[in-house]
Amino acid sequence: MSWTRREALLGLGSIPILGAVWWAGASGAVGRKREREAILERLNIQPSLPSAVPGISGEPVRVGIIGFGIRGEQLCRSLGYATNEWIAAMEEAEALAKEEGRPFTALTDFRAQDPLNVRIVGVCDIFDIQAEKAIRSFGTAEQPVRRYKTYTDMIQSGDVEAVVIATPDHWHAPMAIEALRNNVHVYVEKPMTHTVSETYALKEAALNSRATIQVGHQHRQTLSFKTAQDIVEKGVLGHVSLITTNTNRNDDNGAWNYDIHPDASPQTIDWEQFLGSAPPIPFNKNHFFRWRKWWAYGSGLSGDLLTHDYDRLNCVLKMGIPRSVMASGGIYTHRDGRNVPDVLQANFEFPDYSTGSSQKPGKERGMTFTYSATLGNGINRPTMLMGHDASMELGNRLTIWPDGSSTRYAEMLEEGRMNPGSPIYSYDPAAGALDGVSSATSQYFADKGLMWTYVDGKRVDSTFLHMREWLSVIRNGGQVSCGIQEGFEEAISAHMAGLSWKLGRRIEWDPQGEQIIPVDGVEDLDAVLLESPPGIGALAPDVVASL
Repeated sequence: MSWTRREALLGLGSIPILGAVWWAGASGAVGRKREREAILERLNIQPSLPSAVPGISGEPVRVGIIGFGIRGEQLCRSLGYATNEWIAAMEEAEALAKEEGRPFTALTDFRAQDPLNVRIVGVCDIFDIQAEKAIRSFGTAEQPVRRYKTYTDMIQSGDVEAVVIATPDHWHAPMAIEALRNNVHVYVEKPMTHTVSETYALKEAALNSRATIQVGHQHRQTLSFKTAQDIVEKGVLGHVSLITTNTNRNDDNGAWNYDIHPDASPQTIDWEQFLGSAPPIPFNKNHFFRWRKWWAYGSGLSGDLLTHDYDRLNCVLKMGIPRSVMASGGIYTHRDGRNVPDVLQANFEFPDYSTGSSQKPGKERGMTFTYSATLGNGINRPTMLMGHDASMELGNRLTIWPDGSSTRYAEMLEEGRMNPGSPIYSYDPAAGALDGVSSATSQYFADKGLMWTYVDGKRVDSTFLHMREWLSVIRNGGQVSCGIQEGFEEAISAHMAGLSWKLGRRIEWDPQGEQIIPVDGVEDLDAVLLESPPGIGALAPDVVASL
């Protein structure tokens, strides 16, 4: 695999990297290339290579799927298993795209995916339609897929080595803990837990298990984020004092109003098993398919979407759990009976954090991480890391602009060789790649590293890379990139934001005691997380179901 500076130069080729004056001395292609090389040498940024992963040899890893809904199906495709229905739909979409003269590569990309040495041997889903779909699509006469009625039946069967958990949030921790206690490997979707106490219990189970847990933050495989680590460590940005990151969605799917299957009924859904620890209510299709809208099953914007942004920045900065969190927002765009906010603003404070400084010692320290979200507007707002010397826009591509008051680049700015309005570095690992499935929605996920990354200009499913890493560690040993410590930091940070929104108060963390500092007048933080705030989402189930 040939990388060196090739991909970086592809991204740099069309922009005035150090301004017009800097470029005035360069003549011809050779001169321009020499100047670009000189810039890269000065910044000393190295585009990251994919992590080396030992092969998954020996017998196939026997995997059980717990939760085969929207995300469960996606995870199975990353393992190399697609349903018959999905393949048929992609073939139809591909044929239509061909007629219209536009690219569509979803099916081609799936079929070109490297095979993983894995076999899906079981599925546990409480909706008969989905369970039967998996059995029909993935099983053969020689290698049938077994259906398990409960997750404990699957984990304790002895038939599975590893489980993939893609259920509502309130089931993540109980299932993962049960698996780890039985030394069954775990891939669990985010957020890792639903409550504060579960977070500690799951960490203890993981530390005392021979099994490996990987939390489903696949953006840790995205090459631009790995390159950003190098940029921060080299001091290119100087002291970063503010990070802004965002979620903008403006459609029913983005607001968790998913389609309700026409065959859903008390006869096809095990409603009591779905509820689990949630308050008992009568059968409700709205709650079953759109569970993310209620705290009893989901974690709202703080657990569902903020966690993506927190973890990808924690991946780059290794900032850990914030010292304090203050959140605000409300239900302003979808008054449909939900009790989780659809607008959220959260400030995470890291008063002792520093990315290094180009100024005199002691002048700079501390950082604010701001997350802003709305489910009522779809504008694309980039993630920005703002340092004293430069700012970086971070997505599947990344771009760096020098700051006009930079200390590190002061001489070059004064000489006119740098211009705050012109990037000094731009990295696009997708340069030259054919984009055949992009849309506004897919680009949103892609910029957060949740859909794909690029290797030598070829698009690769980042979830595939994340699951491959997990499977490789299962067979060969080693460390996963998003294990129990990373999951612990993600979960605690998300719960602090959820608590702050509900209580309208600053939630603080004690780093020495590794616990949330008690809140005056609040005896049970878990109860706060699970309950609906007074007057929020107060519609009867039959009314909600009709919305």
